[in-house]
Formats: sequence, structure tokens, C-alpha cells
Amino acid sequence: MPDEPYEYAEWKRCRVNLDYHVEIAKHYYSVPHNLVHEEVEARITLKAVEIFLRGKRVASHLRSTLPHRPTTIAEHMPSSHRRYRDWTHERIRSEAAKVGPDAETLIEVILRSRPHPEQGFRSAIGILGLVKRYGQERVDAACARALLLNARSYKSVAAILKNGTDRTAPPAEEAPILFHTNIRGRSYYN
Repeated sequence: MPDEPYEYAEWKRCRVNLDYHVEIAKHYYSVPHNLVHEEVEARITLKAVEIFLRGKRVASHLRSTLPHRPTTIAEHMPSSHRRYRDWTHERIRSEAAKVGPDAETLIEVILRSRPHPEQGFRSAIGILGLVKRYGQERVDAACARALLLNARSYKSVAAILKNGTDRTAPPAEEAPILFHTNIRGRSYYN
């Protein structure tokens, strides 16, 4: 007799997506990031999901029933993604508020303008990183200028700081000159 009772398992062939996850029963499980586009096999039981590449197990996860959510192991992430895993919406907003009101507003606009707020993390964290080089006051002023220009990216704020336009007053808006055929002017009435 075997030491452990028989456990029913299903097998499924999957392709690793660009985000280094495979979809199983509407849930996403991570695999090492260097396996993107590889075809793998998943062994699915009631309690676990194991992923195999050419017969070798490359990942193992506890089974989750949460639909459309990822289960990610930090070691599976590329180093560039690991940098951002400790950042949350609350932490980004809190750090932006420390820089100033315009930085807080711009970062909120960036996070809300993306289909998924996480897609704005890179820009937001980059803007917050500019404080080390330029200081809080200048970064907040650059964010104010970016808001006026409707610019929503790290590159825009960095360019404003590099060019020093955060230190100059924004151009005053002039009233538009109206040209219309029904406007006769002063000479018509004299």
C-alpha cells in the first residue's frame, strides 16, 4: 500500500504569457520570467498547481479560487519588476503628498489615467525619484507646470526640470483676437 492516498489530478498544456503567468481555471500562476512564450504542462489538484517544463517542475503554488487574480512568487519576477512590488497606491500617494500638492495631484492624475493604476506606477515612482536630484520644491513646481501642459509622464517632468522651466513663470494666456465678418470695427461708426 502507498504511504499517501491517491490524489486525482488534471493535466493541462499552457503557454506562458508575457507577464510570466499561466492561466488555470481563470486564475493566474507565476513561473520563472525566463519561460515567457514557452509551452508548459500544469498538474492541477484540489490543493495545488504544479507547472512543468519538459518533465521538470519549475513552479508550485497552492490552488486559488479567486477569479482573474494572480498568484506570484517574487523569485519568478524579473529584477526590474521586483523593484516595484513593495509600492502600493497608498505608499505612492503618501510619498507624493510629502513632495507637495502639485506632485500629489499629478501622480493621482497619472494613476487614474491608466486602464490599470499599476501601469502608472513606473512614472509615479520615477517622478518621486527626481526629488533626490532636484529637491522637493523644484519637483513640485515641475509637476505644477506639467499639470498646466496636460503632460502625464515621468519624461515630461524630467524635461521640465532639466530645462529649468519649473523656475520660470508660465506664459500668461492672452485673450484671443476675434476675426469675424460681422464685427465692423470703430471706423464703421465714425
